[in-house]
Amino acid sequence: MSAVTEAAVFDALRTVQEPELGGDLVTRNMIKDLVLTGSDVAFTIELTTPACPLKDQIESEVRQALTPVGVQAIDITWGATVRRASPRAAEQLVPGVKNVIAVASGKGGVGKSTISVNLAVSLAKAGATVGLLDADITGPNIPMMLGLDGQPKASENNKIIPLERHGVKAISIQFFVPEGQPIVWRGPLIGGAIQQFLRDVEWGELDYLVIDLPPGTSDAQLTLAQAVPISGTVLVTTPQDVALSDVGKALAMLKRLNVPIIGLVENMSAFVCPHCGEATEIFGRGGGERFAEEHGLDFLGKIPLDITVRQGGDVGVPAVAQREPGPAAIALDAVAGLVAARMSVRAATSATPVLSIT
Repeated sequence: MSAVTEAAVFDALRTVQEPELGGDLVTRNMIKDLVLTGSDVAFTIELTTPACPLKDQIESEVRQALTPVGVQAIDITWGATVRRASPRAAEQLVPGVKNVIAVASGKGGVGKSTISVNLAVSLAKAGATVGLLDADITGPNIPMMLGLDGQPKASENNKIIPLERHGVKAISIQFFVPEGQPIVWRGPLIGGAIQQFLRDVEWGELDYLVIDLPPGTSDAQLTLAQAVPISGTVLVTTPQDVALSDVGKALAMLKRLNVPIIGLVENMSAFVCPHCGEATEIFGRGGGERFAEEHGLDFLGKIPLDITVRQGGDVGVPAVAQREPGPAAIALDAVAGLVAARMSVRAATSATPVLSIT
């Protein structure tokens, strides 16, 4: 058998396509630090996000491509460089943040904050640097769901240092008010608080800043759209018609503000009995998927009703961070992977429009 050459290895890797972005791994400059030792090869594959949902597919195709050229042992190291999905950087308010992902819903009670927390923690668990901004000023739940308490300190340059847990930097108005005290503020105060959390928090370098918006269509959404370029928005609904009607209004508002939509998540899709395995669709069947199809949105997945989600939210251990993930955690991890992949595609194609108020 003839000796394996570096040229042969690269030629083989040129046959492997990046499944989301298109183009082969070599042309996309995703192969780094290749070392050939006899018939053994080692190299790094640099992904566009550490949360890539197709990593296993890429690895399988790489191994299949290299075997025919005589490679015996393949040592793959994974790297990732997240790129900005917005055409303009958020240099005025959050200079170190590459991508801002808003999570929105038309009404309360559909699990938007649950999706926000688990999305942030799942991305961090995959290796991304992640922040989470609780923009639901009058109904802040993020601290409880992450298991955070205490008051943030100030940095040397007089910025707020966010608290951190599960690998996620988080900020919320709840850190600054006494427990149980209601926040009764008019729109301008809410907008001002959101701008301060963007401007005066020491976020550092982040791949993703997830923003948990309040439900509905209000000053908070307008403030955010005017203040920072949103890379994409995840819409959250439950299957029943009442929730779908309201998420339709939220979608219309976001389109009017020229805010890009990543896709839609259907939460609480069904309850699966842990004893008999029977699925009961408490809120109806397939409403979110039908809505996404009718409005030309990507459908990101269904999250089943799972008691571990509620239990984790009450004690500050999100479903995706639990030692034994249930069906909802598996679905939430899959959603996070799809969101990261959509952001990578946007970054590669520079298709995200510049936000404007019309």
